[in-house]
Amino acid sequence: MLKPLTQVAIFSFLESDDVEHDIETPYGMLHVVIRGAPKGNKPAILTYHDVGLNHKLCFNTFFHNEDMQEITKHFVVCHVDAPGQHIGAPQMPQGYQYPTMDQLAGMLPSVVQHFGFKSIVGIGVGAGAYILAKFALIFPDLVEGLVLLNIDPNGKGWIDWAATKLSGLTSTLPDTVLAHLFSQEELMSNTEVVQTYRQQINNTINQFNLQLFWNMYNSRRDLEMNRSGSVLNAKTLRCPVMLVVGDNAPAEEGVVECNSKLDPTNTTFLKMADSGGMPQITQPGKLTEAFKYFLQGMGYMPSASMTRLVRSRTASLTSGGSVDGSRNRTCTHSDSSEGVGQVSHTMEVTIHIHGMEVSSLDILLNIFCAPQKK
Repeated sequence: MLKPLTQVAIFSFLESDDVEHDIETPYGMLHVVIRGAPKGNKPAILTYHDVGLNHKLCFNTFFHNEDMQEITKHFVVCHVDAPGQHIGAPQMPQGYQYPTMDQLAGMLPSVVQHFGFKSIVGIGVGAGAYILAKFALIFPDLVEGLVLLNIDPNGKGWIDWAATKLSGLTSTLPDTVLAHLFSQEELMSNTEVVQTYRQQINNTINQFNLQLFWNMYNSRRDLEMNRSGSVLNAKTLRCPVMLVVGDNAPAEEGVVECNSKLDPTNTTFLKMADSGGMPQITQPGKLTEAFKYFLQGMGYMPSASMTRLVRSRTASLTSGGSVDGSRNRTCTHSDSSEGVGQVSHTMEVTIHIHGMEVSSLDILLNIFCAPQKK
Protein backbone atom coordinates (compact mmCIF):
# COMPACT_ATOMS: atom_id res chain seq x y z
CA MET A 1 0.00 0.00 0.00
CA LEU A 2 1.14 3.54 -0.66
CA LYS A 3 2.06 5.58 2.34
CA PRO A 4 -0.22 8.61 2.77
CA LEU A 5 1.05 11.59 0.80
CA THR A 6 0.19 14.66 2.82
CA GLN A 7 0.74 18.35 2.35
CA VAL A 8 3.63 18.05 4.80
CA ALA A 9 5.21 15.42 2.58
CA ILE A 10 5.06 17.74 -0.40
CA PHE A 11 6.20 20.97 1.17
CA SER A 12 8.05 20.28 4.42
CA PHE A 13 11.39 19.20 3.04
CA LEU A 14 14.54 21.16 3.80
CA GLU A 15 14.62 23.88 1.18
CA SER A 16 17.02 26.33 2.81
CA ASP A 17 19.42 25.86 -0.10
CA ASP A 18 16.81 26.79 -2.72
CA VAL A 19 17.36 30.17 -4.36
CA GLU A 20 14.53 31.73 -6.38
CA HIS A 21 15.15 33.75 -9.52
CA ASP A 22 12.99 35.60 -12.02
CA ILE A 23 14.63 35.34 -15.43
CA GLU A 24 13.83 37.68 -18.30
CA THR A 25 13.29 35.86 -21.59
CA PRO A 26 12.10 36.90 -25.07
CA TYR A 27 8.60 35.70 -24.15
CA GLY A 28 8.26 37.06 -20.63
CA MET A 29 9.54 36.39 -17.13
CA LEU A 30 10.24 32.88 -15.92
CA HIS A 31 10.35 31.76 -12.29
CA VAL A 32 13.30 29.45 -11.60
CA VAL A 33 14.57 27.78 -8.43
CA ILE A 34 18.22 26.75 -8.13
CA ARG A 35 19.61 24.24 -5.68
CA GLY A 36 23.37 23.81 -5.37
CA ALA A 37 26.12 25.21 -7.56
CA PRO A 38 27.49 24.13 -10.95
CA LYS A 39 29.87 21.18 -10.57
CA GLY A 40 32.75 21.59 -13.03
CA ASN A 41 31.80 20.60 -16.55
CA LYS A 42 28.84 18.51 -15.47
CA PRO A 43 25.45 19.42 -16.92
CA ALA A 44 22.73 20.97 -14.80
CA ILE A 45 19.68 18.87 -14.01
CA LEU A 46 16.80 21.00 -15.31
CA THR A 47 13.19 20.07 -14.54
CA TYR A 48 9.91 21.14 -16.09
CA HIS A 49 6.59 20.21 -14.48
CA ASP A 50 3.27 19.08 -15.93
CA VAL A 51 0.21 21.26 -16.42
CA GLY A 52 -1.78 21.62 -13.20
CA LEU A 53 1.39 21.47 -11.11
CA ASN A 54 4.50 23.48 -10.32
CA HIS A 55 8.01 22.34 -9.50
CA LYS A 56 7.13 21.64 -5.86
CA LEU A 57 3.97 19.65 -6.53
CA CYS A 58 5.60 17.76 -9.38
CA PHE A 59 9.11 17.07 -8.11
CA ASN A 60 9.51 17.54 -4.35
CA THR A 61 8.69 13.95 -3.46
CA PHE A 62 11.13 12.70 -6.10
CA PHE A 63 14.04 15.04 -5.42
CA HIS A 64 13.81 14.73 -1.65
CA ASN A 65 13.74 10.96 -1.74
CA GLU A 66 16.61 9.75 0.45
CA ASP A 67 18.49 8.03 -2.36
CA MET A 68 18.16 11.03 -4.68
CA GLN A 69 20.50 12.98 -2.41
CA GLU A 70 23.39 10.84 -3.61
CA ILE A 71 22.67 12.05 -7.15
CA THR A 72 21.95 15.72 -6.53
CA LYS A 73 25.17 16.30 -4.59
CA HIS A 74 26.97 15.78 -7.91
CA PHE A 75 24.87 18.26 -9.93
CA VAL A 76 23.28 21.68 -9.73
CA VAL A 77 19.49 21.41 -9.98
CA CYS A 78 17.37 23.98 -11.81
CA HIS A 79 13.58 23.81 -11.40
CA VAL A 80 11.60 25.81 -13.97
CA ASP A 81 8.02 26.91 -13.30
CA ALA A 82 5.82 27.68 -16.30
CA PRO A 83 4.64 31.33 -16.34
CA GLY A 84 2.12 32.01 -13.58
CA GLN A 85 2.18 28.49 -12.12
CA HIS A 86 4.48 28.87 -9.10
CA ILE A 87 3.10 29.23 -5.59
CA GLY A 88 2.15 32.83 -4.91
CA ALA A 89 2.23 33.83 -8.58
CA PRO A 90 0.13 36.94 -9.32
CA GLN A 91 -2.82 36.53 -11.64
CA MET A 92 -2.09 37.27 -15.27
CA PRO A 93 -3.86 40.41 -16.55
CA GLN A 94 -7.00 40.08 -18.63
CA GLY A 95 -6.08 39.68 -22.28
CA TYR A 96 -2.66 38.23 -21.48
CA GLN A 97 -1.47 35.98 -24.30
CA TYR A 98 0.05 32.88 -22.77
CA PRO A 99 3.23 31.69 -24.54
CA THR A 100 2.78 28.87 -27.02
CA MET A 101 4.44 25.54 -26.33
CA ASP A 102 7.15 26.46 -28.84
CA GLN A 103 7.69 29.77 -27.06
CA LEU A 104 7.86 28.06 -23.67
CA ALA A 105 10.69 25.93 -25.09
CA GLY A 106 12.24 29.09 -26.53
CA MET A 107 12.44 30.63 -23.05
CA LEU A 108 14.86 28.00 -21.79
CA PRO A 109 18.05 29.20 -23.55
CA SER A 110 17.76 32.38 -21.49
CA VAL A 111 17.82 30.25 -18.34
CA VAL A 112 20.84 28.25 -19.51
CA GLN A 113 22.69 31.44 -20.47
CA HIS A 114 21.76 33.30 -17.28
CA PHE A 115 23.35 30.66 -15.04
CA GLY A 116 26.20 29.80 -17.37
CA PHE A 117 25.21 26.17 -17.80
CA LYS A 118 27.15 24.47 -20.57
CA SER A 119 24.43 21.87 -21.02
CA ILE A 120 21.53 20.23 -19.21
CA VAL A 121 20.01 16.86 -18.46
CA GLY A 122 16.28 17.50 -18.56
CA ILE A 123 13.56 15.83 -16.51
CA GLY A 124 10.08 16.68 -17.75
CA VAL A 125 6.60 15.42 -16.95
CA GLY A 126 3.63 15.67 -19.32
CA ALA A 127 3.53 19.20 -20.67
CA GLY A 128 7.02 19.73 -19.28
CA ALA A 129 8.28 16.67 -21.14
CA TYR A 130 6.85 18.06 -24.37
CA ILE A 131 8.54 21.42 -23.75
CA LEU A 132 11.93 19.84 -23.00
CA ALA A 133 11.70 17.60 -26.08
CA LYS A 134 10.93 20.66 -28.20
CA PHE A 135 13.86 22.48 -26.61
CA ALA A 136 16.18 19.57 -27.44
CA LEU A 137 14.99 19.50 -31.04
CA ILE A 138 15.69 23.23 -31.47
CA PHE A 139 18.86 23.42 -29.37
CA PRO A 140 20.40 19.91 -29.47
CA ASP A 141 23.85 21.10 -28.39
CA LEU A 142 22.47 22.30 -25.05
CA VAL A 143 20.92 18.96 -24.06
CA GLU A 144 22.99 15.94 -22.99
CA GLY A 145 20.09 13.73 -21.98
CA LEU A 146 16.34 13.68 -21.32
CA VAL A 147 14.11 11.82 -18.89
CA LEU A 148 10.58 12.23 -20.22
CA LEU A 149 7.62 11.06 -18.14
CA ASN A 150 4.13 10.87 -19.63
CA ILE A 151 5.07 12.63 -22.85
CA ASP A 152 2.49 12.88 -25.63
CA PRO A 153 4.20 13.93 -28.88
CA ASN A 154 0.92 14.32 -30.74
CA GLY A 155 -0.90 17.57 -31.28
CA LYS A 156 -4.57 18.05 -30.59
CA GLY A 157 -7.01 17.82 -33.49
CA TRP A 158 -10.40 19.48 -33.64
CA ILE A 159 -12.10 16.40 -32.16
CA ASP A 160 -9.73 16.52 -29.19
CA TRP A 161 -10.31 20.26 -28.93
CA ALA A 162 -14.10 19.76 -28.87
CA ALA A 163 -13.79 17.02 -26.25
CA THR A 164 -11.67 19.29 -24.07
CA LYS A 165 -14.19 22.11 -24.39
CA LEU A 166 -17.05 19.76 -23.50
CA SER A 167 -15.13 18.46 -20.51
CA GLY A 168 -14.64 22.03 -19.37
CA LEU A 169 -18.39 22.57 -19.41
CA THR A 170 -19.18 19.48 -17.36
CA SER A 171 -16.22 19.34 -14.95
CA THR A 172 -14.32 21.79 -12.80
CA LEU A 173 -10.82 22.73 -13.93
CA PRO A 174 -9.11 20.79 -11.10
CA ASP A 175 -11.10 17.65 -11.93
CA THR A 176 -10.26 18.02 -15.62
CA VAL A 177 -6.58 18.34 -14.77
CA LEU A 178 -6.72 15.38 -12.38
CA ALA A 179 -8.01 13.20 -15.23
CA HIS A 180 -4.88 14.22 -17.14
CA LEU A 181 -2.57 13.43 -14.22
CA PHE A 182 -3.98 10.21 -12.77
CA SER A 183 -5.22 6.86 -14.02
CA GLN A 184 -8.91 6.02 -13.98
CA GLU A 185 -8.24 3.43 -11.29
CA GLU A 186 -6.68 6.06 -9.04
CA LEU A 187 -9.54 8.49 -9.65
CA MET A 188 -12.21 5.86 -9.02
CA SER A 189 -10.48 4.78 -5.81
CA ASN A 190 -10.03 8.42 -4.81
CA THR A 191 -6.64 7.54 -3.37
CA GLU A 192 -4.86 9.63 -0.76
CA VAL A 193 -2.59 10.98 -3.49
CA VAL A 194 -5.56 12.09 -5.61
CA GLN A 195 -7.23 13.77 -2.64
CA THR A 196 -4.04 15.60 -1.74
CA TYR A 197 -3.45 16.84 -5.26
CA ARG A 198 -7.06 17.92 -5.71
CA GLN A 199 -6.63 20.10 -2.63
CA GLN A 200 -3.25 21.45 -3.69
CA ILE A 201 -4.33 22.27 -7.26
CA ASN A 202 -7.33 24.12 -5.83
CA ASN A 203 -5.44 26.00 -3.15
CA THR A 204 -1.90 26.67 -4.34
CA ILE A 205 -2.19 27.41 -8.06
CA ASN A 206 -3.92 30.47 -9.49
CA GLN A 207 -6.89 29.03 -11.38
CA PHE A 208 -6.96 31.76 -14.02
CA ASN A 209 -3.29 31.19 -14.81
CA LEU A 210 -3.79 27.43 -14.80
CA GLN A 211 -6.60 27.73 -17.34
CA LEU A 212 -4.29 29.66 -19.67
CA PHE A 213 -1.57 27.01 -19.45
CA TRP A 214 -4.12 24.20 -19.84
CA ASN A 215 -5.61 25.81 -22.95
CA MET A 216 -2.19 26.29 -24.52
CA TYR A 217 -1.11 22.72 -23.81
CA ASN A 218 -4.29 21.46 -25.46
CA SER A 219 -3.54 23.62 -28.51
CA ARG A 220 -0.10 22.07 -29.07
CA ARG A 221 1.10 20.82 -32.42
CA ASP A 222 2.79 17.51 -33.18
CA LEU A 223 6.41 17.28 -32.13
CA GLU A 224 8.10 17.18 -35.51
CA MET A 225 10.32 14.17 -35.03
CA ASN A 226 10.57 10.80 -36.73
CA ARG A 227 12.94 7.86 -36.52
CA SER A 228 15.74 7.95 -39.09
CA GLY A 229 14.75 6.22 -42.32
CA SER A 230 11.03 6.41 -41.61
CA VAL A 231 10.45 9.62 -43.57
CA LEU A 232 12.50 11.88 -45.82
CA ASN A 233 14.80 14.22 -43.87
CA ALA A 234 13.70 12.67 -40.59
CA LYS A 235 14.65 14.58 -37.45
CA THR A 236 14.58 13.19 -33.94
CA LEU A 237 16.20 13.65 -30.54
CA ARG A 238 19.97 13.19 -30.73
CA CYS A 239 20.64 12.79 -27.01
CA PRO A 240 20.07 9.71 -24.82
CA VAL A 241 16.41 9.55 -23.75
CA MET A 242 14.65 7.62 -21.01
CA LEU A 243 10.88 7.43 -21.48
CA VAL A 244 8.86 6.66 -18.36
CA VAL A 245 5.17 5.88 -17.92
CA GLY A 246 3.04 4.10 -15.36
CA ASP A 247 1.06 1.04 -16.34
CA ASN A 248 -2.47 2.09 -17.42
CA ALA A 249 -1.56 5.77 -17.04
CA PRO A 250 -3.50 8.28 -19.18
CA ALA A 251 -0.33 9.02 -21.15
CA GLU A 252 0.61 5.40 -21.88
CA GLU A 253 -0.46 5.45 -25.53
CA GLY A 254 1.35 8.74 -26.16
CA VAL A 255 4.59 7.48 -24.62
CA VAL A 256 4.48 4.35 -26.77
CA GLU A 257 3.96 6.58 -29.81
CA CYS A 258 6.91 8.74 -28.78
CA ASN A 259 9.10 5.66 -28.43
CA SER A 260 8.36 4.76 -32.06
CA LYS A 261 9.69 8.16 -33.17
CA LEU A 262 13.03 7.98 -31.34
CA ASP A 263 16.36 6.42 -32.22
CA PRO A 264 16.27 2.93 -30.66
CA THR A 265 20.03 2.95 -30.12
CA ASN A 266 19.88 5.69 -27.47
CA THR A 267 16.35 5.30 -26.08
CA THR A 268 15.30 3.51 -22.89
CA PHE A 269 11.59 2.81 -22.31
CA LEU A 270 10.61 2.22 -18.69
CA LYS A 271 7.04 1.13 -17.90
CA MET A 272 6.41 1.01 -14.17
CA ALA A 273 3.70 -1.25 -12.78
CA ASP A 274 1.61 -0.14 -9.80
CA SER A 275 2.76 3.45 -10.15
CA GLY A 276 -0.37 5.15 -11.49
CA GLY A 277 -0.25 8.37 -13.43
CA MET A 278 2.66 10.00 -11.61
CA PRO A 279 5.55 7.58 -11.02
CA GLN A 280 7.75 10.32 -9.60
CA ILE A 281 5.24 10.70 -6.76
CA THR A 282 4.16 7.12 -6.12
CA GLN A 283 7.45 5.35 -6.86
CA PRO A 284 10.24 7.88 -6.24
CA GLY A 285 12.70 5.19 -5.13
CA LYS A 286 12.27 3.17 -8.31
CA LEU A 287 12.57 6.23 -10.51
CA THR A 288 15.65 7.39 -8.61
CA GLU A 289 17.26 4.02 -9.26
CA ALA A 290 16.48 4.23 -12.98
CA PHE A 291 17.74 7.83 -13.15
CA LYS A 292 21.02 6.83 -11.52
CA TYR A 293 21.46 4.04 -14.09
CA PHE A 294 20.67 6.55 -16.84
CA LEU A 295 23.32 9.02 -15.64
CA GLN A 296 25.89 6.28 -15.20
CA GLY A 297 25.15 5.04 -18.70
CA MET A 298 26.04 8.55 -19.88
CA GLY A 299 29.37 8.28 -18.05
CA TYR A 300 28.52 10.35 -14.98
CA MET A 301 28.63 9.23 -11.36
CA PRO A 302 31.29 6.48 -11.43
CA SER A 303 30.38 3.18 -9.83
CA ALA A 304 32.56 4.01 -6.83
CA SER A 305 29.90 6.48 -5.70
CA MET A 306 27.07 3.95 -5.81
CA THR A 307 25.09 3.97 -2.57
CA ARG A 308 23.36 1.28 -0.58
CA LEU A 309 20.45 1.66 -3.04
CA VAL A 310 22.34 -0.10 -5.82
CA ARG A 311 24.37 -2.37 -3.56
CA SER A 312 21.22 -3.72 -1.94
CA ARG A 313 19.49 -4.03 -5.31
CA THR A 314 22.36 -6.09 -6.74
CA ALA A 315 21.65 -9.02 -4.45
CA SER A 316 17.88 -8.91 -4.94
CA LEU A 317 18.19 -8.51 -8.69
CA THR A 318 20.62 -11.42 -8.95
CA SER A 319 18.28 -13.64 -6.96
CA GLY A 320 15.28 -12.44 -8.97
CA GLY A 321 16.56 -13.86 -12.25
CA SER A 322 19.42 -16.00 -13.47
CA VAL A 323 22.38 -14.21 -14.98
CA ASP A 324 23.15 -16.66 -17.77
CA GLY A 325 22.48 -16.02 -21.42
CA SER A 326 18.87 -17.11 -21.17
CA ARG A 327 17.95 -15.12 -18.09
CA ASN A 328 14.44 -13.83 -17.63
CA ARG A 329 14.01 -10.43 -19.28
CA THR A 330 11.50 -9.14 -16.76
CA CYS A 331 12.75 -8.32 -13.29
CA THR A 332 10.46 -8.51 -10.28
CA HIS A 333 11.75 -7.56 -6.88
CA SER A 334 10.63 -5.95 -3.64
CA ASP A 335 11.26 -2.38 -2.64
CA SER A 336 11.72 -1.09 0.87
CA SER A 337 9.04 1.03 2.44
CA GLU A 338 11.43 3.90 3.10
CA GLY A 339 10.49 7.38 1.94
CA VAL A 340 7.22 9.05 1.11
CA GLY A 341 5.12 7.30 -1.49
CA GLN A 342 7.21 4.14 -1.84
CA VAL A 343 5.65 0.69 -1.84
CA SER A 344 6.09 -2.29 0.41
CA HIS A 345 4.80 -4.91 -2.01
CA THR A 346 6.48 -6.49 -5.00
CA MET A 347 6.59 -4.31 -8.10
CA GLU A 348 7.49 -5.22 -11.64
CA VAL A 349 9.68 -2.91 -13.66
CA THR A 350 10.13 -3.64 -17.35
CA ILE A 351 12.76 -1.68 -19.22
CA HIS A 352 13.09 -1.64 -23.00
CA ILE A 353 16.44 -0.77 -24.56
CA HIS A 354 17.19 -1.01 -28.28
CA GLY A 355 13.84 -2.71 -28.79
CA MET A 356 14.48 -5.43 -26.17
CA GLU A 357 13.06 -5.94 -22.70
CA VAL A 358 15.87 -6.02 -20.14
CA SER A 359 16.02 -6.23 -16.39
CA SER A 360 17.55 -3.68 -14.08
CA LEU A 361 20.45 -6.10 -13.65
CA ASP A 362 21.27 -5.84 -17.36
CA ILE A 363 21.50 -2.08 -17.02
CA LEU A 364 23.60 -2.42 -13.89
CA LEU A 365 26.08 -4.68 -15.69
CA ASN A 366 26.25 -2.26 -18.61
CA ILE A 367 26.94 0.63 -16.26
CA PHE A 368 29.98 -1.07 -14.77
CA CYS A 369 31.44 -1.27 -18.27
CA ALA A 370 30.52 2.30 -19.27
CA PRO A 371 33.32 4.87 -19.70
CA GLN A 372 33.29 7.36 -16.86
CA LYS A 373 33.37 11.13 -17.12
CA LYS A 374 35.23 13.12 -14.53
